[in-house]
Amino acid sequence: MRLRNKPGAPAKIASYPQYIVDTPETWKGKWHERFGNKNPIHIEVGTGKGRFVTEMAKLHPEINYIGIELQMSVVVVALDKLIAEDLPNLQLLHVNGGALSQYFEKGEVNQVYLNFSDPWPKTRHEKRRLTSADFIANYESILIPEGEIHFKTDNQGLFEYSLHSFSKYGMILEQVWLNLHESDFEGNVMTEYEEKFSNRGQRIYRVVAKFRKK
Repeated sequence: MRLRNKPGAPAKIASYPQYIVDTPETWKGKWHERFGNKNPIHIEVGTGKGRFVTEMAKLHPEINYIGIELQMSVVVVALDKLIAEDLPNLQLLHVNGGALSQYFEKGEVNQVYLNFSDPWPKTRHEKRRLTSADFIANYESILIPEGEIHFKTDNQGLFEYSLHSFSKYGMILEQVWLNLHESDFEGNVMTEYEEKFSNRGQRIYRVVAKFRKK
């Protein structure tokens, strides 16, 4: 998903500060003030075109959602969806998901979603994978005790790596799906990638990994 040089993207992002936060570091520790309520906060790291996080926000008004995306030409597509829906419980951040502790306090986030992340298959790129140990520590630094990571992918190699990575870190694998769309799981919200891969007959893998209480 690399949409490059989308005309007018910077200006559009700047025009909607009510939806896409310009200086998210100023809201660190104060996101409940931003939303105007004390509802749980769920974040999606790598929100892409925004279908998943937008649909989740529509289905669960009792939860505050924050979609995080680094690519400007992609996040502006997600912004279009948010503008159309005008959801009070959804915000977007155009920032690097590897620096979450700059934007959130410890215990400020209840849950993290990772959907169809780049697999970075080469060994030398392991640290770029969103389920590598450094990234897991990054999530732990902002989550509540016993917070959860919900991870979905179509890539078997990345899924196996992620199960090992979560387990090695000391997390609990609460639930594992080896073929999500052939299971009895209810309430699944698909991403754009998920729908495309599923229509091709590819398996979708899912895991809920939980941090241990310290």
